[in-house]
Amino acid sequence: MTSFRPRRSEARIAAALRDTRVVALTGARQVGKSTLVKRSVANRPKSLWRTLDHATDLAAARADPERFVRHDGLLVIDEVQRAPELMLAIKAAVDDDERPGRFLLTGSARLLGLRKLPDALVGRMETIELWPFSQGEIDGTADDFVDRVFDDEPDLSRAGEEDRAGYVERLSRGGFPEALRRDEGRRARFFQSYVNDLIDRDVQQLADIQRRDVLKLLLRALAGRAGQLLKVDGLASDLRLPTTTVERYITLFEEVFLLKRLPSWSAASTTRAVQLRKVLFVDTGLCAHLIGRTVKRLTSDDTALGALMENFVIGELARQLEWSETRATLHHYRTRDGVEVDAVLETADGRVAGFKVKAGETVRADDFAPLKHLQDRLGERFHLGVVFHTGRRTVPFGDRLLAVPLDALWSNHKRRKSP
Repeated sequence: MTSFRPRRSEARIAAALRDTRVVALTGARQVGKSTLVKRSVANRPKSLWRTLDHATDLAAARADPERFVRHDGLLVIDEVQRAPELMLAIKAAVDDDERPGRFLLTGSARLLGLRKLPDALVGRMETIELWPFSQGEIDGTADDFVDRVFDDEPDLSRAGEEDRAGYVERLSRGGFPEALRRDEGRRARFFQSYVNDLIDRDVQQLADIQRRDVLKLLLRALAGRAGQLLKVDGLASDLRLPTTTVERYITLFEEVFLLKRLPSWSAASTTRAVQLRKVLFVDTGLCAHLIGRTVKRLTSDDTALGALMENFVIGELARQLEWSETRATLHHYRTRDGVEVDAVLETADGRVAGFKVKAGETVRADDFAPLKHLQDRLGERFHLGVVFHTGRRTVPFGDRLLAVPLDALWSNHKRRKSP
């Protein structure tokens, strides 16, 4: 059994409880929400834990919501999406008593996206998303790449410590706590059970769907398109399903945090951008399992490895945005002419960093062409362009352009703070 690994979101939960009436911790099943919440409330006096996974608590919540949420201290309600009728009772309770730290909610489906919710706690609730472990959380390292990238003078010079085989192992295992405890064969059993249970339990809770076989078929098809532009019409045609059905099922997968759709990025100076979104799986280990790629098969399959490596990098950036000091949004960029930047970060003050991902160890000048395209169009707004690679050296390729080892995303690098 592995020891507890600290989570970056623990500090954010503590800060939110100090000034916010309701805090919601959301995320996929089995990412460690309950463990994190228990640590977060361990030393809080008069905290009370109730879980709607227990039949008795669920029945009580539905029978008398107002009485169920009545508590003088911090009330933790686990899997709150199972009883949407609690939301009005919680709203009434925090409107009557505006003290911060009244409720800590957890959910494995998006609380504000559920159609059955009678009301949203707008202005009263802060939502924190817990992803599967980041690589920095696994290794106990810095996880501050997003902040370092947007320093006034980014210093990413370092020698990488990981090799290509190590990266393949990392993206194959993913970040679910249970997967980290297992060898490759046993991880496959976990992922298989995880998908079956999630479809049978959570997806069925959100929508009455009889064709679970269709859901599995669609999920595998989406895994095969990880890192690609999502053309729902084409996907529906391939699966011989109505487009409206495919769109509805993809939305359900988003609701239970299996995947996300990465929005496209555009600016006034780059009006030829394609507006299609990209498929992003929250866990590359699960994605690799769905497409039937073991570590050995990935090592010899450059096409699948390249797509998963891109998903892996974008996933690490997305995780860091949950706790970084830099406020930024994450996108992809592609023009009608085929110029493609795998990930784009734009800060609140308009600075832009672009990223390309290579599964190989060698970087050439041509690999920077899409980043130079952005640089030419954005001028001073273009802050930095990075080509990630599986080699071990950081190499400059011109003004604000760097080839960087992939493990710089989570390495313990001394950061130079901006004045």
